[in-house]
Amino acid sequence: MIHQRTLKSLTKAVGVGIHSGQRVELTLRPAPVDTGIVFRRVDLNTPVDIPVRVDTVCDTRMATTVSPGGDPGAPKVQTIEHLLSACAGLGLDNLYVDINADEVPILDGSAASFVYLLQSAGIDLQPAAKRFLRVKKEVEVRQGEGKRLMWAKLSPHHGYTLSFEIEFDNPAVSATGQQYVFDMGSGQYKREIARARTFGMTSDIELMRSRGLTLGGSMDNAIVVDDYKVLNAEGLRYDDEFVKHKILDAIGDMQVAGYPLLAAYTSFKGGHALNNKLLRALLADPSAYEIVSFEDATQAPKGFAELAPAW
Repeated sequence: MIHQRTLKSLTKAVGVGIHSGQRVELTLRPAPVDTGIVFRRVDLNTPVDIPVRVDTVCDTRMATTVSPGGDPGAPKVQTIEHLLSACAGLGLDNLYVDINADEVPILDGSAASFVYLLQSAGIDLQPAAKRFLRVKKEVEVRQGEGKRLMWAKLSPHHGYTLSFEIEFDNPAVSATGQQYVFDMGSGQYKREIARARTFGMTSDIELMRSRGLTLGGSMDNAIVVDDYKVLNAEGLRYDDEFVKHKILDAIGDMQVAGYPLLAAYTSFKGGHALNNKLLRALLADPSAYEIVSFEDATQAPKGFAELAPAW
């Protein structure tokens, strides 16, 4: 059987929110079978639990944000996608995330620090079958026309692959790999995807800061690009770090489904909003998916039964 997974012990992290600039403390704790991933705002007079589901997503403009029932006026937790991506990369199903602010800390701008934290706590197999969301027929969403066209789709596949293509009007980004395909069953999430950092253009950063955003952003937690080059002294971690970060984000955004996917995800110029729109379109059609588990691990896609090796 492929088992559900949680942590063996709790672990903590402290950092800043990339948009708010606030100091944030996280405590990642084990959770029982079938809990899913649940954020808990412990800084409020009465702590508020926010389960990660498609219907709790309340904002996707700059990051993926959740709140109880998806109510934009309720307590929220934003920028959850990097932590969710790390959970997906390690196959974690059940987790409590205690947080004392409304934004997950950005740490180094990638998922690598979260992977390290989660693996340091240890991964525990639980006495229940892991459930997957298997896509049964293709679902696609599109937005814009001409040069503004972007799209994303999910297709049936015995496994989980993600293919992404980017297109930015910037020479520094255009000089790097524009397309990448990643197989989640390869066991290479930590090596190939987790270290890819978020990125921003200097012109966009100035505009966002004037609107009170990216107040915690710096070259310690993001790739910064001007009109011609990468400004970070150490350069890029991967030759194709930009497109790999888009895949990292997509993995986190798809985890909002509540189950790991069995599907082929493909996107051209997509982002958080389109990813959430895609999941909502999928779940709106009961004939497009089913929930499955593998009592016989040999029937699962290759690589899905193995635990990721420790650092």
